[in-house]
Amino acid sequence: MGILIHLHLIAAIAWIGGSIFMFVLGVTLLDKEKQKQVYPHIGPIFGYFEIVSLVILLTTGVIMIVNDGLYDLLFTSDNSLIVETLRKKLVIVFIIIIATVIHFIIAFKTNTKERTKLQNIISRGSSLVIFFLNLFVLHYAIMIRSML
Repeated sequence: MGILIHLHLIAAIAWIGGSIFMFVLGVTLLDKEKQKQVYPHIGPIFGYFEIVSLVILLTTGVIMIVNDGLYDLLFTSDNSLIVETLRKKLVIVFIIIIATVIHFIIAFKTNTKERTKLQNIISRGSSLVIFFLNLFVLHYAIMIRSML
């Protein structure tokens, strides 16, 4: 398990750290002209970086779940604390994946183009969902790791 947990942690740091960076950038960079200068350059680089991080997170996470003997327990009536915590974490991860796909579709489709009001609301809303749910995933990850 040694290398997997380290890869998972590095990917989690990249994913959550990037999410925090983009959140802070979005909150502090209010000048529309500066946004038009910054986002077309940072957005695609960040997007590809985050996709790689997410793939590493999902791959190492699934392997660790299987290696730790938790996979089969997820589909039983086992209501132990570790299984319930893992189930909660995985539900949130699933929501984050959906929000990420929605956000990336809009972001890549509208890069260097003007977004509609609806696209802007959905894009910013999905970013906020991703940002805040990452904190819950981190919480559950810490709980699970302390139980193993």
